[in-house]
Amino acid sequence: MAVKNKKWFRSLFRRRMFICMLLIIQIAFFGFVILFGTQQTKIVSIVLSVVSYFIAIHVATKKDVGGYKLVWVFQLLIFPIYGGLLYLLLHLQSSKQKVVKNLNSISKKTKIEFMLCGDNLERAKQIAPECISEMRYLQNFAGFPVYLNTKTKYLSPGEMKFKYLVEELKKAKKYIFLEYFIIEEGLMWNTILEILAQKAAQGVDVRLIYDDMGCFFILPSNYPARLEAMGIKCKIFNPFRPFLSAIQNNRDHRKIAIIDGLVAFTGGTNLADEYINAYEKYGHWKDASIMLTGTGTWSFTVMFLQMWSLVNNQNEKISDYYPYKDTPCTVEADGIVQPYADSPMDNENVGEHVYLQIINNAKDYLYINTPYLIVDDSMISALRLAAKSGVDVRIVTPHKWDKYLVHVTTRSYYRELVIAGVKIYEYTTGFNHSKTFVCDDKVATVGTTNLDFRSLYLHFECGVRMYKTTAIADMKNDFIKTLDICQEIKKEDCKKNIFVRFFEEFIRLFAPLM
Repeated sequence: MAVKNKKWFRSLFRRRMFICMLLIIQIAFFGFVILFGTQQTKIVSIVLSVVSYFIAIHVATKKDVGGYKLVWVFQLLIFPIYGGLLYLLLHLQSSKQKVVKNLNSISKKTKIEFMLCGDNLERAKQIAPECISEMRYLQNFAGFPVYLNTKTKYLSPGEMKFKYLVEELKKAKKYIFLEYFIIEEGLMWNTILEILAQKAAQGVDVRLIYDDMGCFFILPSNYPARLEAMGIKCKIFNPFRPFLSAIQNNRDHRKIAIIDGLVAFTGGTNLADEYINAYEKYGHWKDASIMLTGTGTWSFTVMFLQMWSLVNNQNEKISDYYPYKDTPCTVEADGIVQPYADSPMDNENVGEHVYLQIINNAKDYLYINTPYLIVDDSMISALRLAAKSGVDVRIVTPHKWDKYLVHVTTRSYYRELVIAGVKIYEYTTGFNHSKTFVCDDKVATVGTTNLDFRSLYLHFECGVRMYKTTAIADMKNDFIKTLDICQEIKKEDCKKNIFVRFFEEFIRLFAPLM
């Protein structure tokens, strides 16, 4: 990788390792203090155990995802001396509460901005009456309206997204907004960066947000200053600090690119070379993105500016960036779109609900791409019920893994799904990083949300739900074509000896942490 050839890589590695060492020292000190205290007096041990048991009761009865409750109760009861204090340490922190307060304030002030294109719900009801309940949930409750006057283009693999993104960036006249989990120097990012620098020099408002954890070992800590020197405004989301903090779990996993509010991209493709197969990391990298042209891009513009207000700690006058103030949008709709975002700070699992609604309303077929399959019982039950009801449910996961334990945990779900009639395939030529649902030739979603606990409950995510758009047929055809280079998992493939089964079941206890 190009980044490893840079002189600053060694310095970067030393700084990052120093932060990791500080965290390890804190954990060791935390353990030593508790251990020393409990050895000195049994009273301390008894008090800590009682605290853990009360917390276990609290966790078991609170409204939360079942998997998270299980893993915490398991830890609290098995390690009562440490578990209670760890829970309190991670949950009673003012830093996270401050972020929640700021984000809620920003969302409340800017919610109305999503509706600048008008209320299209009644018109959408006439086009797709069978999907009105899903549309109502996203618009009336979650706050992400229906858009018409939007064209959709499905882009797979990552090379296609790269091609179209470069073309659109070159057309920018007013602003370019980018928000990505991973950015890494190489062919893809260097090509894009050159365009961004040129546009910034021409007076285009160029802004970039990237996640610090996603770029922890691949970008130097002073990278925003380097970009600022090129005229590019840059902010790091949730900088990683050497302190034990629950908020470090909440990462910005979104991938958004917006050009002048006229064109927007989202999907699984980050700005690094493995995503466009410029080099082989885990075999051939299969990814998927969606390009919107027209009014639907406005939702992504508002999402970005909300996040920019959070990381920049300044309010934005979002309506100034609305591209259709003077000239109405002339793009002809090819269906209905609803871009949506998901935040771990509002107790509303929008991404999960979008997926569950598609699963529960499937009548004929449901095709799913996901790099991971580590989900709560509600999702497993919905998939099994759909298959038992005669829906052709097919899921493609990677054959080559990027994280061994995560891959083992993914495979631990195969048996119960296959027995219920779900058809599972592994992408044999490499790593399938796509996050797509396509259903009944009518409904689909492309976005950043994996079928795992982190994406569904801990990360900031986004996507586009589509109804009767032209991209849906392309998604279906791409999925069917992909099956030709996949290996189907049969019932006999799921047979394991008792030791392997026990290991998989044990690992699943910790699935919410993966």
